[in-house]
Amino acid sequence: MKDKHEKMKQIRDEVVALKESPIYAFRVEHKNHPVIGEGSHDAHFMFVGEAPGRNEAATGRPFCGTAGKILDDLLASIDIPRQDVYITNIVKDRPPENRDPLPSEIEIYGPFLDRQIEIIQPKVIVTLGRYSMNYIMQKFDLLFELEPISAAHGKTYQAKAGYGDITIVPMYHPAAAIYTQSLKETLKKDFQILKSFVS
Repeated sequence: MKDKHEKMKQIRDEVVALKESPIYAFRVEHKNHPVIGEGSHDAHFMFVGEAPGRNEAATGRPFCGTAGKILDDLLASIDIPRQDVYITNIVKDRPPENRDPLPSEIEIYGPFLDRQIEIIQPKVIVTLGRYSMNYIMQKFDLLFELEPISAAHGKTYQAKAGYGDITIVPMYHPAAAIYTQSLKETLKKDFQILKSFVS
């Protein structure tokens, strides 16, 4: 059986060669990097955003711009080192103009995220933003519990993964706090919930 690192490398290679993607040509044209994810392959917490932005596509690292700084601060506020969690997005390539991901893009990249979840086997999946929340809630058969993110953020939902029980915690995307300062306080408060899951 391949180890986790090898399996992640295989995902990376497949995404790099994903010519079927509707945003593959945009990546090549702009010399962008795909953003697979980073962090511990044995992470207890997995954070799932929507799609990479400009800074992420330039470096190949998730959450490395302004939103990433907010995420770092939020993790620090609950004493969890960034390197101990795993951070990724549903869509692995940057959409043009940093627009929201399209359903066709989520559909083609979603299976890579599904494989990452199976490899890492996190106990807690924190969704960042409504696209991530919708995808993960649907994946784990929680659509009947789905609410708008304004109602769902900071709540915990129990689900079953192929490897055992997991908890899903929807949160606002850190980028939202760049434009709406009050959301930073909301995020900070919601992050406190994660403390109870620190093993």
